[in-house]
Amino acid sequence: MSTDLIKADQLTVIRNRRRILDNVSLRIGERDFVTIIGPNGAGKSMLLKCILGLYKPDAGEIHRRKGLRTAYVPQELNAAATMPLTVRRFLSLRMQIKRDKLNSVAEQYGIAEVLDKPLQILSGGERQRVLMTRALLKEPDLLVLDEPAQNLDISGQLAFYRLVENIYRERQLSILMVSHDLHLVMASTQQVICLYHHVCCTGTPHVVSQDPEFVSLFGKDLADMMATYRHSHDHQHGPVDHITGHLHHGHD
Repeated sequence: MSTDLIKADQLTVIRNRRRILDNVSLRIGERDFVTIIGPNGAGKSMLLKCILGLYKPDAGEIHRRKGLRTAYVPQELNAAATMPLTVRRFLSLRMQIKRDKLNSVAEQYGIAEVLDKPLQILSGGERQRVLMTRALLKEPDLLVLDEPAQNLDISGQLAFYRLVENIYRERQLSILMVSHDLHLVMASTQQVICLYHHVCCTGTPHVVSQDPEFVSLFGKDLADMMATYRHSHDHQHGPVDHITGHLHHGHD
């Protein structure tokens, strides 16, 4: 029996005669942590939109496990100053949540002190934690993160990625993340997909960092920095390339 949560085969998206995605395939299994990397304009956000069912690709197929629960954390929360909304109210929008449970989850993810404050006055890091908390209140099977730390300073990035790592370790879920900060999530990420409209290469972080296409896209300095890390974890993975760490190219 397949353990895939999502299986995408040969997705192609064309806009203005330009291929945003070109025969992109990926799979996300149970307890996977997959990070998609690539330069700006590589098609990363479009790939997430297709996976989430927000955009229909021009070609290819997406299979989602029946009853799959997904939750999405965007790059940032734009709270309108003209519509005051407290954190507590935001977290309970369109969701029936008991006060005790909301308080408990807020304490767990470090936002208890801001529950009754307006969203507009929160720092960037606090807003991202609020978004993460709301996503987790949905008890998802798959948590999708779209460059969640892009607008944070370095200390905020480190704190947020520690939170992501703790969530992955403590909860029975899978994570699909787009991030430019691969060197900050090395300890958790099982598989990296390097995307530039097509899949350039895929494998464990350490293996991908040595690939010539990765070096070409991101530069030798980042590759050398990533090469100093070692990726280790103590649980089984579904897809073969997770187990072996072998590098698979998306083209000849």
